[in-house]
Amino acid sequence: MITVRIRRQFRGVSADTAKLKKLVRTVCRRFGVQTVTVSIGIVADAEISELNQRFLDHEGTTDCLSFDLSDQETPQEPQVFDLIVNGALALREAARRGHSAEAELALYVTHGLLHHLGFDDATARKARRMHRTEDEILQHLGYGFVYNSQARTP
Repeated sequence: MITVRIRRQFRGVSADTAKLKKLVRTVCRRFGVQTVTVSIGIVADAEISELNQRFLDHEGTTDCLSFDLSDQETPQEPQVFDLIVNGALALREAARRGHSAEAELALYVTHGLLHHLGFDDATARKARRMHRTEDEILQHLGYGFVYNSQARTP
């Protein structure tokens, strides 16, 4: 079973929770994940900056933080992923890049999930693969090409 929980601490961005849940389920099924709990927290700059500093020792804001809270001792147990996404940044980036804040937020959720499913953006080649996959998923679900603005249709 794929369980999705969404906690909205930042309400400035419009996000259809049913669509976000569908997004998570689609990504998990695409990569063969059948049993997982995914928690999504939509927060503002201040909270994500604090978490970024506390857990990663990085200063400043970011788009997404993702944590695998699965029990490593018993791998047969369901996976547990915690995603923290920045609603305030989604608003700014969406305005700058010319798409909806909801689509930008969906990008952050997809990006965080893909990290847990074996994707990495540490090198240019791996990043291209990851971002291409993000856009394939988001395009399929009706968000359009969110990461790769050059791929957008007029």
